[in-house]
Amino acid sequence: MSCTIIVGGFFGDEGKGKIVAHVAHQDHPSIISRGGVGPNAGHTVTVGDQNYGVRMIPSGFVYPDAKLCIGSGVLVDPRVFLKEIDLLGVEGRVFVDGRCGIIEEEHVARDRGSDHLAKKIGSTGTGCGPANSDRVLRTSRQAKDVPELSSYIIDVAEDVNGAIDRGENVLLEGTQGFGISLYYGTYPYVTSKDTSASQIAADNGVGPTKVDDVIAVFKAYPTRVGEGPFQTEMSAEESSSLGFQEFGTVTHRLRRIGGWDGKMARYSAMINGCTIAAITGIDHVDPTCFGATSYDALTPKAIEFLEQAEKDIGAPIGLISTGPDLSQIIDLRDEL
Repeated sequence: MSCTIIVGGFFGDEGKGKIVAHVAHQDHPSIISRGGVGPNAGHTVTVGDQNYGVRMIPSGFVYPDAKLCIGSGVLVDPRVFLKEIDLLGVEGRVFVDGRCGIIEEEHVARDRGSDHLAKKIGSTGTGCGPANSDRVLRTSRQAKDVPELSSYIIDVAEDVNGAIDRGENVLLEGTQGFGISLYYGTYPYVTSKDTSASQIAADNGVGPTKVDDVIAVFKAYPTRVGEGPFQTEMSAEESSSLGFQEFGTVTHRLRRIGGWDGKMARYSAMINGCTIAAITGIDHVDPTCFGATSYDALTPKAIEFLEQAEKDIGAPIGLISTGPDLSQIIDLRDEL
């Protein structure tokens, strides 16, 4: 039984939603709780022919036996939150910490109306930066102050720690990626708080001694939405020739695409305290690997990439995603 944190190792969009959903189905957590910024991060989960894009509810919602929580460090937009509950049919098992900061409509207006945030930084326009600013200034409302959220309010930290102490599995789900951490990313082209594993633990009130594993998710071909440095970025022509075209879950903006960045992967793994790496998009390294469910089914080209990636990261690769569907994955964690 353990507490596992799942975080993004590059700039976000690494496929964390798929990894969270898979780990949840395999590890049977009693609680899946979100850390991170707020509804500016979208997670996509594909099950069969159904695609789910979620911004507030943990992407592990597809595992039906877990209680779903939003930790106190996460910003909540009540409009997005309540809409997703109806859309996903998770009424009765989703809860919010009463200390979560609230995104008001005026925060969204300030975000979208700021030339600095909207044009220079490339903000998602979801109000997170201004809302976090007001939280720091101690002027924002908290979830416990919003009547329409009253039936969802609990002390998430108490519930999560209680589950860990009882020996249950708990999954803490991060958002965004290491490269846009307020403290460790490509400042000022970053999000409005830290996104590393330590922050995800703190967002849920979990002390460092209670964390057993950190799964850092790395995309074989990293992507980035918005402005800012991207050391291995390809030209649009080059990425098109490789058959790449991706769009952000929240913004629907065309993602910038780059090659594998071993140096960034290693630094990210260090800061996050990565114990297990997950690699997504191996089917882009070699399309013949699409849908593979065993390591033996991978090609020499894919294995060569994975061996180098593992050296770069400095932690064992325990999960390899071979396509978007929940079933298209190779899980090696029992062999580590």
